[in-house]
Amino acid sequence: MTDTARARKLADRIRVVVAETLQRRIKDPRLGYVTITDTRVTGDLREATVFYTVYGDDEERAASAAALESAKGVLRSEVGRQTGVRFTPTLAFVADALPDNARTIDDLLAKARAADEQVRKSATDAQYAGDADPYRKPADEDADAEVDDLDAGDAGDAGDAGDDAGEAGAAGGGAKGADGGEGGSSQA
Repeated sequence: MTDTARARKLADRIRVVVAETLQRRIKDPRLGYVTITDTRVTGDLREATVFYTVYGDDEERAASAAALESAKGVLRSEVGRQTGVRFTPTLAFVADALPDNARTIDDLLAKARAADEQVRKSATDAQYAGDADPYRKPADEDADAEVDDLDAGDAGDAGDAGDDAGEAGAAGGGAKGADGGEGGSSQA
């Protein structure tokens, strides 16, 4: 049974202990400007992954990674001493990809801003594809009303023809057959 709240508390405590120990006790000249960004502990509290970033170029990142690997034993013993857990978790240091992801997102946003600016510039000189004002005006409504009146007259003639057909059907359905029942009537 794993207790995620306990694992989260232990991960936070490990992050603080590792950061303080790196700042106070580790005097490796290879160690650059290291920032501990996050720590994650497995559910059984046996393994801890420490995420870090290094300010500098690739050479300084590689040197700091080597310094962290060589200081892993000192850091683990300090974590065990300050946390008081029965089994001190093993530490694994992983370079955090957050700055690279942030740089990629910044580049994509810059490209999107440039594309938006280009669209904005082309829109300033653009002309409408149709009329400049696509909405109807009162003068247009008078012309549309005349067309509607003509259409309404044609529809009225068709309605009169339908009424005539309905009257003929009602007249034929009222005759009685020889057996006394109504013949030819249909019920709706």
